[in-house]
Amino acid sequence: MNGLRAIFFASLLAVAAAGAFAREGAKPAQSASATSEATPTGAVNEKWMIEGQNRFLANCGRCHQSPHLFSPREMSMAVRHMRVRAMLTQEDMEYVLYYITHQ
Repeated sequence: MNGLRAIFFASLLAVAAAGAFAREGAKPAQSASATSEATPTGAVNEKWMIEGQNRFLANCGRCHQSPHLFSPREMSMAVRHMRVRAMLTQEDMEYVLYYITHQ
């Protein structure tokens, strides 16, 4: 199982690097309403799921299916690494992490 995790994280990093070079231009500035909203807790928030899925598909889904075998803690680490390499905003990271961990 550890071998599979290592392969998964290595592929995440490789795809993130490739995505960073393929990305066109910079992301638009974050809106004040989206950044002021706290990450929801408790029941699944439909808005966060839809937005997380959209951002996952736009930034990660070209090469990855959303993983189901990892704990939220492990996914948090992977998404943080992807954020750096794929130049995701903090907002993108939060939405994607919510989507991946609430499926």
